[in-house]
Parts: sequence; structure tokens; C-alpha cells
Amino acid sequence: MYRFYLFIILTLLPDLAFPLNIEKSFEIPLPSTFETIADYAALLDYETETVLFSKNGENAMIPSSMSKLMTIYIAFHQLKSGAIKLDDRFTVSEKAWKTGGSRMFLDLGSSVSVEDLLRGIIVQSGNDASIALAEGITGSEEVFVHYMNEAAKELGLKNSHFTNATGWPDPGHRTSAIDLTKLAAALIKNFPEYYHYFNEKTFTYNKISQENRNALLGVGGVDGLKTGHTDDGGYGIIASALKSDRRLIAVVNGLKNNKERSREADRLLTYGFNNFQYHIFAKAGAVITQVPIWNGADLFVNAVISEDLKVLFPRNVAREKLTTSVKFKEPLTAPIKQGEFVGILHIMNGEQIIKSVNLYSLSDIGEANVFKKFWRNLKTIFGFDIHQ
Repeated sequence: MYRFYLFIILTLLPDLAFPLNIEKSFEIPLPSTFETIADYAALLDYETETVLFSKNGENAMIPSSMSKLMTIYIAFHQLKSGAIKLDDRFTVSEKAWKTGGSRMFLDLGSSVSVEDLLRGIIVQSGNDASIALAEGITGSEEVFVHYMNEAAKELGLKNSHFTNATGWPDPGHRTSAIDLTKLAAALIKNFPEYYHYFNEKTFTYNKISQENRNALLGVGGVDGLKTGHTDDGGYGIIASALKSDRRLIAVVNGLKNNKERSREADRLLTYGFNNFQYHIFAKAGAVITQVPIWNGADLFVNAVISEDLKVLFPRNVAREKLTTSVKFKEPLTAPIKQGEFVGILHIMNGEQIIKSVNLYSLSDIGEANVFKKFWRNLKTIFGFDIHQ
């Protein structure tokens, strides 16, 4: 089969463009050794979905109240779909009222709005609010947990399983640091209209005012998300920060106290902002290369991508060392439709792929007429490469 490979130094492509369609996340070489006393840690670049750091990142851990982020995710999904509204009111059951641990201090039998329950979970980490919300949405916490696990599957959270809506200690209730970064990224991406709740520093309900347990809010661009603590799981936090249009999501867990979790999360975010950079190598809309076509009215079709080619890489990696490798779909035979997939562009650092994007045809290419086909086939018989 016909195969071409094209290697291009990216610094020679300042004005080219191709369509951005990331197939998967790639781990890239770390610019320096980062150490943390956290038992579990992960750092994710939000835009490129690149894992920048991982310590036991895929290992199952006790998430404590950080798993309430999935409870919130389900509620946001219900809000966006129109199944519930912020001003809908749910009645507090005896089960919710009796729940121990951190509380919103709901009264038994009281009617509470969805918005207040969400703020009670996000700001106050209320276990009573979590159960009241779960029961109000699906009728029972058990059914709600089913939705949590289904959502985990859909989001590709391979190391997560939930048994309750609160994060209450249970042998089967687990997730991983990397899974939590993915969950946070999905929540920010899918429900931006509700994300502002995570930045609230205090919330008062039933004449009781409680501060957000996320001590990093407002520090270094941090604007969310959720803390957690149990005796067995230790102190943990999912923290997201936005600086100069870059968003990072950090997770640390297994710390001894609130001060440690805040410090380690802040260090991890600072590491990410200071040691990695974006570079736009090509603008959207320009042609990146030409792809050979068999039996076409034209011998080649221009290959493009639809968005800017933005690459995240360590600051200590010279831009000149990054190359591209283009693998064409084989064989590519006319007719070709505009927008048809024609190949894949790999961004390379040495032998390592750090990003892949799909290439698409810029225009329609019809079939060649009988005379052209005959002439080209004749050339091929005599050893000529018609695409040279």
C-alpha cells in the first residue's frame, strides 16, 4: 500500500494551519523533578488534557468529600437538561437529617431549594445536603449512586466506583487523583454557567455561616473546586487555577492537615504554570501538506485542520527539537469529499508523540477520466512515480 511520511521542523511553519482534533491525552517529558509529600497527586492541563504530573495518580484512593464533585456533576447535568431547576425545592428526609460528618444543618422535614443545597455541598461540604439533593433528584440515594457510576463510565474514570453521594468512608467507595482531575475538567467544560458557585468563600443557611474549606480560593488564580477529609483518607483537595488564559487542575490527597493540603496543591499548580508553556505553531485555515490521490482528477488534495495548532511542552525543551510526522490514510482513492479524513499529524519530541491531530481534505476531488487513468497506469507500469 502507498505510504508517505513527512517530517517537518515546526519552526519552519509559522504561517501554516491545520485542524485540531486531539485523539487522546499524552504524557510529556517533565522539565524537572517535582516532589510532594502527598500520598497521591496529579496535575492536568485543562485545554490539552495533558497529564503534567502524577504520583500514584491512577491508584485507587479514599476520596472523602472530594467525591462530592460527582454528586455536583449529576446535579448540574439535571439542571442543564431541564429536569430540575435552581428554585425547585426538596424535602429533607430523616436519613439526610441524621447524617453525620460535615453538615449544612438542615431541619428535618424542611423544604430547601436546589440552589441552597448545591451551595451547602460546594461551600459547606454538607453530607445532609448531598443526601437531600440525591433523594430529591432520583428518589433515593441508592438510585442516585447508580447515576454516579454511569457518569463515571461515560467520562472514562477507569479507577472510580461510588457507593454513596457524600464520600462517607466505605470499602467500595474509591477514585484516583487522575480521575478527579478528569471529572473536574468535565464539570468546568460542560457546565460553565454553574462554576461560579465554587468560588464562593462563605455561605449562610439557617442563620449559620460557614466558610469554604478551600483555603486557596483567590490565591494564585484558584477559583475552585472541592476539599475532602476523613481519618483514613487524610486531607485532600481538587484545586483549579486560571492564569493568563491557562487553566490547570491539581489534586493532592493523603496529607496530615489543611495547611499541608493547601501548600502542596499550591506548589503543584505553581510548578505547572512555571515549567510548561503553550506555543501556537500554526493558525487555523491554512494548508499543512498535500496528500496523494489515486484515480483522481487531481493528483493531490490539500490537507488542513480546523483549529489553531497549540502545543503544550516543557520550557526546557527547545522549540527547534519538535518535529511533525504525517501519516496519510492509505490508499486514498477518488472521489474525495471536502472535509473527508485523509491522515494524521503527529507532533513529536524525538521519538515521543506529544499530540495528534486529524487531517481533512480542503476540497472535493472527482475521479479522473478514462484517458488520464490509462496514461497514469501506463507510467506506473514503466516504473514512474506519478506523484513525484
